Amino acid sequence: MRDYVYPVVVRAILAAFKGLDLEFQVKGADNVPKEGGVLVAFNHVAHVDFILGGYGAWKETGRLPRFMAKREVFDNAIAGPLMRGMHHISVDRAEGAQSMRDAVEYLQAGEMVGIFPEATISRSFEIKEIKSGATRIAAEAGVPLIPVAIWGSQLIMTKDHPKDLFGRGKTITLVIGEPMYFDGQDPEAETAALREKMIELHEEALAWHPAEEHPPGSWWLPASRGGSAPTPEVATQMDTVEKAARAARKAAKATKSGK
Repeated sequence: MRDYVYPVVVRAILAAFKGLDLEFQVKGADNVPKEGGVLVAFNHVAHVDFILGGYGAWKETGRLPRFMAKREVFDNAIAGPLMRGMHHISVDRAEGAQSMRDAVEYLQAGEMVGIFPEATISRSFEIKEIKSGATRIAAEAGVPLIPVAIWGSQLIMTKDHPKDLFGRGKTITLVIGEPMYFDGQDPEAETAALREKMIELHEEALAWHPAEEHPPGSWWLPASRGGSAPTPEVATQMDTVEKAARAARKAAKATKSGK
């Protein structure tokens, strides 16, 4: 797959990271294959996870990951052309079959594909329930799945909090797990196994992250760790309200356009 846009974007991102004085700490980089199809599954705590996680994968392997991202990003007048130019994969929340086929095709062609099994950002900053798509895609493509925990990105840009795009000196922690293999015989059990591994890596990332960036009561810290983030139960309620509001806006827009 020829890349003209992606290398330019990478150079711009590198310059931005240098200007922001971001500190990356990465554990388990040797677990990522240097070639061949591989699905990389990240937890999701920020809008910029695909940029920071993608940088981590590229820095350690030289490979350019193709991320599965919601269709709305591709519909954006500015982001859309960039996403298509970097050969990322559009995901329609209402109909995900095509995006799964695209991901399998990419993987079987030897590409690295990035996916967020939680589907949406975790407001609790804990691991949410995850979708079965990740294990099903890996099984169908016959490729390893690499689970990755990312932490610290929520301080830059996440839900319900002001953006801090120009704050300097933040640490981004990436903990990369060993390859997992799935055969698709029991998607429910395989998805549960992936979630357990993601929880384990998430805990490792939090423990490894600089303690001075985790002051008690911080909004970016899980409630279970002494932070003021919503508990998983409250976060689920907030997600439900958000989903209902999004559906209402979509229905209103469809009604208006129908007139």
